This record gives sequence, C-alpha cells and structure tokens, in this order.
Amino acid sequence: MDTQPFAAQRFREDGKVHILVAVSGSVATIKLPNITAALCQNERVSVRIIVTEASENFLMNQSSEQPILDSLLQIEGVDGIHRDRDEWSPPWTRGGPVLHIELRKWAHLLLVAPMSANTMAKMVNGIADNLLLSTIRAWDTTGLVDKEFKNLTPRIFVAPSMNTAMMIHPVTEKQLKVLRDEWGWSESNPQGWVTVLPPIEKNLACGDVGSGGMMEWKDIVRVIQDYIQWAQMP
Repeated sequence: MDTQPFAAQRFREDGKVHILVAVSGSVATIKLPNITAALCQNERVSVRIIVTEASENFLMNQSSEQPILDSLLQIEGVDGIHRDRDEWSPPWTRGGPVLHIELRKWAHLLLVAPMSANTMAKMVNGIADNLLLSTIRAWDTTGLVDKEFKNLTPRIFVAPSMNTAMMIHPVTEKQLKVLRDEWGWSESNPQGWVTVLPPIEKNLACGDVGSGGMMEWKDIVRVIQDYIQWAQMP
C-alpha cells in the first residue's frame, strides 16, 4: 500500500483523465458505485472519491445497492477515497502537502453527484468547512494557477438532489442563479467553470413526489464522457 502523502505532482505525467467524484448528504449517494464503475470503464480515467461525513452514512453495507464505501477501491481505476478526517491526518508540517490543494491540482474536473441543499448553499456562499467544500473554495476558477497542468479552465459539474420543498424554496433558486448565470459555463460564457446537471421530477425516497431528484446517473455519466471527449483530455 502506498503510504506517501497524496501529492498531485506524482501523477502529472500518468496520461490519465483525473476525475474527482464527490458525494454529499443526499439519498442519491447510493448511486456513487454506479457512477464510479461506469466512468472507470474508460481505461484512461483515474477516479478519486471525496465523501462528506453525512454521505458516508448511505454506504455502510445496508444493502447490495449500498456496499461498504471502501469496497469501491476494488474497481479498476478508483485510486483513492478521501474523507474529512484525512485533511489533517497526520498533522500538517511546514513544507508538507495540503490535501484539498493537492486534490485541486490533481483534478481535471470535479463531479459533485449528489449535491445536497446544504452543500450547494455553502458552495455559493464560499464556506469551506469540510474537505469537499475546501476543494471547491480552492478551485482554480480562472485556469491560470495550474495552467502548466491543464489546457483549459477546470470544470465543476454539480447534480443537485434534495426534497421537493427544499428544491422549490426561494433561496434555492437564488443559489442556482449564481451557479448557472454567474459561474456557469456556456458558449456565450466560455470563462465559466460550473455546469449544473438539473434535477428531475420523480417519486423521492422520502415519499414526496416532485422535483429534486438527482439527474439519472446514466445521464450524468454521459455528460462527463461527452465533456472528456470534447475537451480532448488529457
């Protein structure tokens, strides 16, 4: 087992497309195994997973759909799972790597699927109180900081997933407006760095019916695969 602290520099010439796949506190976290396995069917892909403390509760071997999180390391192409507690373990020393910075430097793109209401609110407001949010807050939104490693602005793809009442809450639309209209990538805004994967209407796990369900995982994978091909990475 590799016991060295994670450092992006070690992987810069590996010829892989580096995908950070992150999950936050939503029932749709149970789709992480599907998303990860599908992305890793491309042998050029290297995946590292970020899990929030809340999201870990959905992958604790409750069912075949909810295996033990660490079992995902058995998927060829999954090269690491990173938790909040990994950020400062062992304690940082001068000159040592900082995990959320190294993950930022490593990644060609970040997929947050699912993105909970809590995580979305914190992202929009710049809060960085866990490993995922720290990675997002440290993201190279201009593509200038890590330009020697990437040939375009690295993108963040977010797939909101929440209860219908949360989804139609007025504050949610304000936050989505920031993600879509201010930070969003489009042909008219090529400097944007966020792509929102819109939620769908469905019967939610909580029993409610309406909007807020995460985009179908196969559609999410298709978006990422199309982006990789379009961007000609690595």
